[in-house]
Amino acid sequence: MASAVFVLDQKGKPLIWRNFRGDIPPNIIERFNKLTEVEDASRKPIIEEDGISYIYLKHSNVCLLTVTKQNANAAMLLVFLYKLLQLFKDYFEEVEEESVRDNFVIIYELLDEIMDFGYPQITDGKVLQQYIQTGSNRLDHPDEPVIPLLPSAVTGQVTWRPEGIVHKKNEVFLDVIEHMNMVIGANGSVVRS
Repeated sequence: MASAVFVLDQKGKPLIWRNFRGDIPPNIIERFNKLTEVEDASRKPIIEEDGISYIYLKHSNVCLLTVTKQNANAAMLLVFLYKLLQLFKDYFEEVEEESVRDNFVIIYELLDEIMDFGYPQITDGKVLQQYIQTGSNRLDHPDEPVIPLLPSAVTGQVTWRPEGIVHKKNEVFLDVIEHMNMVIGANGSVVRS
């Protein structure tokens, strides 16, 4: 689980950040910048100091950083950063300081959707593009009412399952559980129900 996610510029100043848990100190970026000034640290994607783990990924002139104070799965958070980078590429092609500044609203929306209290949730770009639509909404026929469609993720449709799977039997099994409260008298009549 991540305590916070940062997008830093080339100088190490935060462009965008989201604090999910509120358990990290406010000077965390200064600490991170001091740690990465050391030449050996710039080659390591995971740095741990004073019980705080810094997991980061440098790309172009930005740095994606996640910080955690918990005993978190560092490999999972590193994969999360790679997924986040891929999402940024899906939404605005080139991930640079300028594109991050221009698309900060989309980035905040993405961070709200893909993490919940520091736990990664949905990181599939195709699913997220149904929730967060960056293009303008155009109506083909202004006289017809617009009926919003549910995203396929809500209905359980997944991107990795091929379409057109047909089974010989379409069966659904349900367990029906009923609870009844009643008092029956000695002669078998219902006293209270």
